[in-house]
Formats: sequence, C-alpha cells, structure tokens
Amino acid sequence: MIVVHVHVQVKPECVEAFRTATIENARNSIQEPGIARFDVVQLTEDPTRFLLVEAYRDAGAQDRHRQTGHYQTWRTTVESMMATPRSATRYTSVFPEESGW
Repeated sequence: MIVVHVHVQVKPECVEAFRTATIENARNSIQEPGIARFDVVQLTEDPTRFLLVEAYRDAGAQDRHRQTGHYQTWRTTVESMMATPRSATRYTSVFPEESGW
C-alpha cells in the first residue's frame, strides 16, 4: 500500500469552490479499483488548508488515477485556486495490512 498526503493551501475566496471540486474528485476516485481510500480533510484552525489522504494498492494505481478524466478535470479546475503549489509526501503503509484497508 502506498499512502500519499497531499498538502494544499487555497485562496480564502476559493475555499468553497475547492471543497466542491475536491469532493467530486474524491467521490470518483474511490470508485477506482486501485484506490483503497481517498480522504479530504480541512484544518480546523485554518480553513484554507486541506490534506488529501490517498491510499493506493500499488504504484501503478496512482499512475492510473492521474490518467482519469475526473483527476484531470480536478487538477485544471483547482489550479488557479491554490495560494501556494500543492505538495505531496509518499509513505508505505506499515499497519494495517492491505486486507485491513
């Protein structure tokens, strides 16, 4: 399992539009066979900051995700909403085992 944390800071005036576009992307993403989870969380103390927690069953699943229409639409839609470029950190899941996802 590969777990990716994507850190995003959006412009204050774009928070709701970003949430809407990102939830739509997440709803479609969890339908992909290689994705175990796709969480969208918002920082309580600063609502312009989001964390996307993406869990992929293998490295190829992340590559396939990036080729989907819904991801490409999301990327294009939210690009101008970001206050700073998004950043991602990749992890390898230790626990639970894949069957626990």
